[in-house]
Amino acid sequence: MSSGKSSGKVTGLQFSPWNLLLLIPLWILITPLYNQEGPALFGMPFFYWCQFAGIIVGVACTSIVYFMTKDKPTVPAETPPQDLDPFDDGSSK
Repeated sequence: MSSGKSSGKVTGLQFSPWNLLLLIPLWILITPLYNQEGPALFGMPFFYWCQFAGIIVGVACTSIVYFMTKDKPTVPAETPPQDLDPFDDGSSK
């Protein structure tokens, strides 16, 4: 997943504990948990309002992960210098 360099810099995918919140909305994939008619909420069967609740929980989890990890500094991958200048197409032709 991530590759360590001898200089101590890590490039590639990095793990953040906040990303574990993205596993919570996966409960909606387990259909037998909510495959029933009762209890009804405002006349809507449990099957439907549970799915709506799952959408709200999924949006909340995704938003929390986004806002908590957007300012996390990342180390850009080291790329070799390109053989280009503003007036040249390079030697790749």
